[in-house]
Amino acid sequence: MLVSIACLMASFLAAQTAASSASQETSSPPASRMAHLRHGINASNWFAQVYDSRGYTKEHFQNWTTAEDIALIKSMGFDHVRLSVNPQPMMTNHRAGEISQENLAFLDVAMKMILDQGLAVVVDLHPESDFKTRLTKDDSFVQEFADFWRVLARHYSTWDAERVFFEVLNEPEFSDRYRWHGVQAKLAAAIREGAPQHTIIATGGRWSDDDDLLFVEPLRDPNVIYNFHFYEPHIFTHQGATWGAYSWQWVKGLHYPSSPESVANVALAVPDAVDRMAVIRYGQDHWNAERIDAEITQVAEWARQRRVPVMCNEFGVYRAFAEPQDRAAWIHDVRTALELHNMGWTMWDYSGSFGVVTKKDGRSVPDEITLRALGLKSDAR
Repeated sequence: MLVSIACLMASFLAAQTAASSASQETSSPPASRMAHLRHGINASNWFAQVYDSRGYTKEHFQNWTTAEDIALIKSMGFDHVRLSVNPQPMMTNHRAGEISQENLAFLDVAMKMILDQGLAVVVDLHPESDFKTRLTKDDSFVQEFADFWRVLARHYSTWDAERVFFEVLNEPEFSDRYRWHGVQAKLAAAIREGAPQHTIIATGGRWSDDDDLLFVEPLRDPNVIYNFHFYEPHIFTHQGATWGAYSWQWVKGLHYPSSPESVANVALAVPDAVDRMAVIRYGQDHWNAERIDAEITQVAEWARQRRVPVMCNEFGVYRAFAEPQDRAAWIHDVRTALELHNMGWTMWDYSGSFGVVTKKDGRSVPDEITLRALGLKSDAR
């Protein structure tokens, strides 16, 4: 009996050791995959946020971003594209297992175009707010979305797992962080059922802000990267914008770094006292490289304690009302802080209102000031 017990104990310990070794080997996504997500760009308004009255059409998919654009992205030194995809046009009503094959075929072409340039691609499900609001309160809709994710992930499960990544949801709009934790776990499990080998990208519960990521505890899946978005302070990065906070539209000409002196004239032009106070606070807070690094350091510490990888897959400045040099200084300081903490990044965006290129006579022209701020330089002529 003693011999039998000893044999059982030896077998148990051997199994535990093997399980521990396996756990250590798969404790995080492979380094080879992380290496594909160092310097990226967001491809916006292509498969999501299409506000053309004609909607998601064949002409739009074929012409908004072309093979020449993807080649330019590669030549500028980016290594991955975050491809925003609105699931709404692809979901058949209450039959999540039936994805619109026409739209899926266009998506296949776009992803192949990106991969053929040697770039990695993040499939970022990027619905409108009404979709995300339903997820906050409708359990049956969460199930429908999970079923959709399972089918979509299965469709791409045979594609290169080293360079194809699945992002659960862009900027969730959950005020209940605990509910988001449960919803994200369910969605991630559905992705994993569909694509056992691919890396998943997860996030915090409200707009993917850095402080919401700090609330998150890792999923029970080792093959996950965690991400956050960084636009702090919004009053600078979104000055003059007509969406989001109503007060932003009054704020134009704010400088970065900030000081009480630099905001004085802008504050005088803001008609509402509360909004004016926000401008004054921006000056008093002395936003600069050290202030930005202080925020990003907290994310780095969260990741270190939990031994998980983290990246920033949106950051940028609205172009219309920020001075180019101020915009470039902010982008430089954020990018530098991220790299200091060994975090990959994905700038928002390629050719939109935050873009790294501008459109001139139908051509995409790299913005050299922005590229220098990103530590990149275009090889395109």
